[in-house]
Amino acid sequence: MRTRPLLAVLALATAAVLPAAVPAAAHGDSVHLDVTGQQNGHVSTVATWENDHDPVTEDFAGTLSATAADGRAVGPWRLVAVPGHAGTYTTREILPAGHWRVTVDCAFPSLGHTERELDVDAAVINDPVPAGTAASPLPGEATAGPARETSTGAGPATGQAATAGPVRGTAAAPASETTSDSATWAAIGTAAAAVLLVGAGLWLRRRRA
Repeated sequence: MRTRPLLAVLALATAAVLPAAVPAAAHGDSVHLDVTGQQNGHVSTVATWENDHDPVTEDFAGTLSATAADGRAVGPWRLVAVPGHAGTYTTREILPAGHWRVTVDCAFPSLGHTERELDVDAAVINDPVPAGTAASPLPGEATAGPARETSTGAGPATGQAATAGPVRGTAAAPASETTSDSATWAAIGTAAAAVLLVGAGLWLRRRRA
């Protein structure tokens, strides 16, 4: 009697597990990775299942690393999904210019590995200067002549600066004379005060006597 309830529980558990297990088995045991190229240094990788070649849209954990012909090495960089492109992944980092051997590895939802060589070009300026404007003088060049004339006119200015020396010297003379006069009057005042004090002292002594 107790066996029937156990069998019923096992049947329900099996029915619950089978819908999830069947699609996983249909996809296959590994992930196929394909490096499709790069755009502005961002390498693109497409991840599909081995058996049915469906894009891998589940939680994806993959990395990209690269080695250049001159010995430079970057990565591993984490792969992130490209919005609007199922199963397509790229990196937030930019691969520098050069010839690279790119290696991509996937650890989840299943194992995957691929390698490919890529050439990454340096950034190109898409807005070159028109050829017709190359011969036109620049604003700095147009004003270069007057600027040089102004610099040659520095002679009179220098002469004015040279004559300013005597002016400052003559202005300083009255100041020194004023200082000496003040010191003289201060000395006279001090001497007069001393005489008054001595006289007052003698007058007080005579009065007490």
